[in-house]
Amino acid sequence: MVDHTRARSFGTVAADYDRFRPGYPADALRWALAGVGDDATVVDLGAGTGILTRGLRALGHRVTPVEPDPGMRARLDAATPGTTALAGSAESVPLPDGSADAVLVGQAYHWFDRERAHVEIARVLRPDGIFAPIWNLRDDTAGWVAELGRIARMGESVSDLTEKVTTFGAAFGPVELGRFTHRTTVTGDDVVGLMRTRSHWLVASPQQRRRMDRELRELFATHPDLAGRETVELPYLTLVFRARRR
Repeated sequence: MVDHTRARSFGTVAADYDRFRPGYPADALRWALAGVGDDATVVDLGAGTGILTRGLRALGHRVTPVEPDPGMRARLDAATPGTTALAGSAESVPLPDGSADAVLVGQAYHWFDRERAHVEIARVLRPDGIFAPIWNLRDDTAGWVAELGRIARMGESVSDLTEKVTTFGAAFGPVELGRFTHRTTVTGDDVVGLMRTRSHWLVASPQQRRRMDRELRELFATHPDLAGRETVELPYLTLVFRARRR
C-alpha cells in the first residue's frame, strides 16, 4: 500500500532534492530506450524536479515531464529552461492515447498505485512503446555505505526491487533488467543534505531527525574510510526495469 504522507513529503525540500539527488548514467538511459530512436517522445512520469528529464534531453529526446506536486513542478520549471511540467499523476496522465514512444520513471514507481498506473501508462504508449522504471541505489558492498543506509533508512534494496518488480500487467511483455554503475563525489555535508531529502527523514519527528544527523556526522568523523577526508566517492548501482507495450 502506498504511504501517501511519505509520497507527498518532497515538495517542501524541492531545491535541496534537486541539488543533492544524483543523476542517471547515460548508458542506463540509452539501454532503457533501446530501439525507440534518437529523438523519441518520452514521458518522464513522477518527474520530481527534472533530474531524469534533463538527462533524457541531453541525449536528444523530446521529454514531457508529469508531476503531481506543485513545489516539485516549480523547481523543475526553474531548473530546466524550455520545459514546463504538466500537473498529473501515474494514475491520471494528461496526454492523449498512443502519444508516447516511451514512459520512464525515476525513483518514483514505488509510490504508484500500480494496477491503475499500468493501465494508464499502456494507454499513453504507442504499440511496442517502452515502459521503464529506474532507480539509483547506493552500492552497499562498501562498508561505510551500508552503515550510511542503516542510519538514514535510505530507500529500497536491490533484492527488494528485483523481487517486487516482475511484471507490469497484461498490456506489457516480459520485464528485462539492466544494471549500471556510477559514482558521485560528495562531502559529509552533501550526504547529510541528501539524507534530508529522503522521505524517512522528512516524516520523522524532530528527535529522530537529530539522531540521524548526529549519527551520520559521527560516521564521517570516525569511520576509517572517511575520517579526515574532505570528499569521498559515493558508489551507486542503477537498476532499469524495461518492458514493451504489447
